Amino acid sequence: MRPDNEIRQEVQEGLDWDAKIGARDIAIAVRNGVVTLAGYVRSYGERMQAEADVKRVAGVVGLANDIEVRLPLLGRRPDPEIAREVAADIQTEIPTVGEQIRVRVADGRVTLEGEVDWHYQRARAEELARQARGIRTISNDIVVKPQTASMEIKRKIEAAFRRRAELDAEAIMVETAAGGAIILTGAVRSWAERDEAERMAWSAPGVTNVENRIEVVG
Repeated sequence: MRPDNEIRQEVQEGLDWDAKIGARDIAIAVRNGVVTLAGYVRSYGERMQAEADVKRVAGVVGLANDIEVRLPLLGRRPDPEIAREVAADIQTEIPTVGEQIRVRVADGRVTLEGEVDWHYQRARAEELARQARGIRTISNDIVVKPQTASMEIKRKIEAAFRRRAELDAEAIMVETAAGGAIILTGAVRSWAERDEAERMAWSAPGVTNVENRIEVVG
């Protein structure tokens, strides 16, 4: 395991180098490989970019993102305006489920609700919401309706892991639970590998939830 001071230094350098993160005040703490980010940024996109930067650092085994979004005066928008924009973008980009997704906004905090058939649709709706200017947080409460048998889901995920060269498929175990839920266990070498395994599990048809218990042993 890398020393905490080395991880902190690399995280700091990564945030300082990233041009996608503007003026900000971010404090970094590292303990036993777990990184905590605190402070504030000017947009939700910057908050998520800071999180992505941390996950790329070798030796990071956990992350707590406590960064607050403080919108500048010129960046603030009325809640109904944000809601209309997000709803319109969802309707345009994923029209097959556009009417099944509801958008609520309160004080710049967006909540997505409804039911869809595929995790891609749930994730895409959140991606579209992130693009809206003036948001502080997003809560994605969209539910994926299970349509595929559990054993078939398990088989497809395991096959996908074997096709991906950067994943050690033998080190990751896939368990199924009721209603299309998946549990991932095992150990991988990096946070990025852990995230990739979760992303691929979510991509399988019929998956309604992924509980990622994979450990990073880097």
